[in-house]
Amino acid sequence: MRAATRLSWAIAATTVLALTATSCGGGNGTAGGSAGVVRASWGDPQHPLEPANTNEVQGGKVLDMIFRGLKRYNPETGEAEDEMAESIETTDQQNFTVKIKPGWTFSDGTPVTASSYVDAWNYGAHLENAQIASYFFQFIEGYEDVHPSDENATPSADTMSGLAVVDDHTFTVRLTEPFSLWPETLGYAAYAPLPRAFFDDHDAWLAKPIGNGPYKIDTYTKSQSMKLVKYEDYAGPDKAQNEGVELRVYTDNNTAYTDLQAGNLDVIDDVPASQLSNAEKDLGDRFINQPAGIIQTVSFPLYDPAWSSPEAAKVRQGLSMAIDREEITSKIYFDTRTPATDFTSPVLGDAGGYEEGLCGEFCTFDPERARQLIEEGGGLPGGKVTLSSNVDTGSHRQWMDAACNSINNVLDNTAACTVNPVPTFADFRNQVTNRQMTGMFRTGWQMDYPLIQNFLQPLYYTDASSNDAVYSSPEFDRLVNEANSASDEEEAVAKFRDAERVLVQDMPAIPLWYQNGTAAYSTRVSDVKLNPFSVPVYTDIKVS
Repeated sequence: MRAATRLSWAIAATTVLALTATSCGGGNGTAGGSAGVVRASWGDPQHPLEPANTNEVQGGKVLDMIFRGLKRYNPETGEAEDEMAESIETTDQQNFTVKIKPGWTFSDGTPVTASSYVDAWNYGAHLENAQIASYFFQFIEGYEDVHPSDENATPSADTMSGLAVVDDHTFTVRLTEPFSLWPETLGYAAYAPLPRAFFDDHDAWLAKPIGNGPYKIDTYTKSQSMKLVKYEDYAGPDKAQNEGVELRVYTDNNTAYTDLQAGNLDVIDDVPASQLSNAEKDLGDRFINQPAGIIQTVSFPLYDPAWSSPEAAKVRQGLSMAIDREEITSKIYFDTRTPATDFTSPVLGDAGGYEEGLCGEFCTFDPERARQLIEEGGGLPGGKVTLSSNVDTGSHRQWMDAACNSINNVLDNTAACTVNPVPTFADFRNQVTNRQMTGMFRTGWQMDYPLIQNFLQPLYYTDASSNDAVYSSPEFDRLVNEANSASDEEEAVAKFRDAERVLVQDMPAIPLWYQNGTAAYSTRVSDVKLNPFSVPVYTDIKVS
């Protein structure tokens, strides 16, 4: 989940999620001062919490609690399983009939119908609504009519011609071309249904979003906390095993870890790097370290002429080879990270598209070759490069310092690479989406769904929703298109791998390492686990 580049952001940048404000915490630090509430670390989301307008991790955590869609990814295996879908049928991989289960309601008591999906998808796709995940609807026929490629053009239609409501529990979808893997994408938050209240009084809905998931939002005080309570009439099988969740905002995850140890917090889902060497000793089996569908990368601002020349690809490749991934993952992260050798994640497995070593020499530490490539490419633009990231979560300052030190040592120049720390995630993402980067910047990716397509197309396809580098390659786009229209998964994976090899040659981003999910929890709670996306399965957590 990362930011888009295609749309006009005048609306999204100025809209404020202003939920009912209350003081943070209660008598025992739980939501409303009541027992049975899980207290978890969090960060303010960048955008309003609309399903098609959230593509970053912190907002995604909330959407995963207050919404359920046609599919849900199994919290243990990552497999796409039917949730609200009773069936999704097709005979040609292009025309689909979707039937939804009856009996589901939104937390305002209104029913979830076929129109709840069709209306939501049409809204998410429409250019004038400036939804950053609108790109995910591009496969549906009529998308270009509601979302022309020229963002200054006027849409020629209000709705996509490929969507049609048959009855309260049935709708049909026609894609622009066959896409055999399309149903597997439908667990992504952008495809969630929306109630009539969203359309009838949009401002009121933004003030307090209404979903159909196991939780509903109670209050939100920006920079402090969001409180969610259990939705008693939730129709899904994964009902909350607690009374609610209080998401507490932390700008330093070391503070969150300290609060956890002191008994003032129940769950953190990103153990700070400085504590990894002690976490197992401190917490025993309450420390979680498991593989996740996450890759950390740094991207280049290819909208800057200094980085977009044909020769600059060698500079980008050289910088990749100047970073000692093995040393950083071992000494800073204590093997909770694994050096990346492709652009995806090992959790996909070979059948799902992961190929160890696909990046070849360009993801291997080789100082001599790194210096050679950078020289052949004309040297660093202006003789130096910056590396930017937010530093409020994720222990990013430590690895940035280490990466820059590695580059400086290789180039024998202590000023070749310098770190540009941005205080908060929201500020950093705003700089990225406003194309204000002048050097390398962090673009880690947490999968939306467990397909190789999700690690490639949203990030590197021309004008894609999270193409922060503003990379464009006709060859890459062509191979992705062919993969999407493949007749079976094996053929699709092969084509996606061919597209990935184009990335290796162009190096719009540097694969750094695959990230394990790390988490810790207090003695007050039990049944804590991370899903393959490295997000706590909040519904399963029990409070003693």
